[in-house]
Amino acid sequence: MIEGISIFTFSQMKQVKSCGFILFSGNRNHPQKSFLLMKHSDRYDLPKGHIELGESDLECALREMNEETGIAIDAVQVEPGFEYRSTYYPQSARYNNEMIEKTLIIFLGWVDSPTVTTSTEHLGYEWIDWQPPHQIQTQTIDPLLTAVNAFLGD
Repeated sequence: MIEGISIFTFSQMKQVKSCGFILFSGNRNHPQKSFLLMKHSDRYDLPKGHIELGESDLECALREMNEETGIAIDAVQVEPGFEYRSTYYPQSARYNNEMIEKTLIIFLGWVDSPTVTTSTEHLGYEWIDWQPPHQIQTQTIDPLLTAVNAFLGD
């Protein structure tokens, strides 16, 4: 501590990586233009979760998507060339309310049969009509949707 100011370096921070999907109904050639969000009691979220030892980012995203939605991995067309990354610094209840460095990696996928079975992690789900710009959640979802919009050229 220097003159009452504590010095904190980010290198001491726990680093966490979470991977997931933004799923659109239809396919790139025949889009139905709605996307899937999972519901918590106070917010929306994406099907995503923490990476496990030995998994690639895409393997993690596909596993988490399947676990949280019941959508089969082979039912998803992964959009080549799209990968959204964001790093932010939340306090995490999982880590004793300490600030962590969280990296979020989201892939874009298409599903022809959008039947969802929610896990116990979510209260439900909703297919949201694609009508940008969206104002859903400022920290992660809105910037992701802006990046998707730019990528799709809508």
